[in-house]
Amino acid sequence: MALTFIPTVWAARLLTALEKSLVYGQANVCNRDYEGEIREAGNTVKIASVGDVTIDDYVKDTDIGDPEILTDEAQTMLIDRQKYFHFFVDSVDRAQQNVNVLDEAMKRAAWALRDEADTYLAGIMDTAVPTGNKIGSTTTPKVPTKDDAYEYLVDLGVLLDEANVPLEGRFCVVPAWFHGLLLKDDRFINAGTLRSDRVLANGAVGEAAGFAILKSNSVPNTAGAKYKILAGHAMATSYAEQVLDLSAYKPEKRFGDAVKGLHVYGAKVVRPTALACLIASKS
Repeated sequence: MALTFIPTVWAARLLTALEKSLVYGQANVCNRDYEGEIREAGNTVKIASVGDVTIDDYVKDTDIGDPEILTDEAQTMLIDRQKYFHFFVDSVDRAQQNVNVLDEAMKRAAWALRDEADTYLAGIMDTAVPTGNKIGSTTTPKVPTKDDAYEYLVDLGVLLDEANVPLEGRFCVVPAWFHGLLLKDDRFINAGTLRSDRVLANGAVGEAAGFAILKSNSVPNTAGAKYKILAGHAMATSYAEQVLDLSAYKPEKRFGDAVKGLHVYGAKVVRPTALACLIASKS
């Protein structure tokens, strides 16, 4: 639908839409270790890894065995997601108002692309969590309360401990209602450093049970229930993206400006055991 502006009185600022916080694509939730250079959708990123090394006993004055041949286990991350935006602003419309609709539309388009990628990443991570690293299920989800929400964080931490996941750099992404339960627990309020206490003051994130607590409205869920609360380490998931094309032009048969952009990306969970998940419902 074309933009239609009535030449009456225009406010000096646009009323912009409310935006969700983008979480899953940030550096402490997934890594960009293998991003390299992506030139077009469909490219692949090869991720090489070396198998475990066997440890044997040494006996004095005895020959050791032949050297072990290490196995090369390669994984492939396919850059197969392709999203674009394309919009037009008529010169007449733009001349009749005193705000920069083009700039605002560009900002909204960029944010929408990032939101698509964030939701995609959450789904990729959710699908990869090993069965043994899940608390609750879609059949029988847990129902946390203000008395035990913090304890579920501890349980997620234990699962990661048992998988030898580093303590430093762990995250947990929670929905707003779960964060609300944590705010009613003194163990959460009093857990952090001065830095986390300042964060708690604005109700956004905190630190507890060894996790950086991130709040998001993009937590995967089924019809507003059975939320997949993901915890883990950035080593688990690799993400690669590229804005391949961004151009502004003047359509041949119109007076005005058009802008289009192409965003390609892909992700791969390379260490599934570095992820854990609490499947929970509000009630």
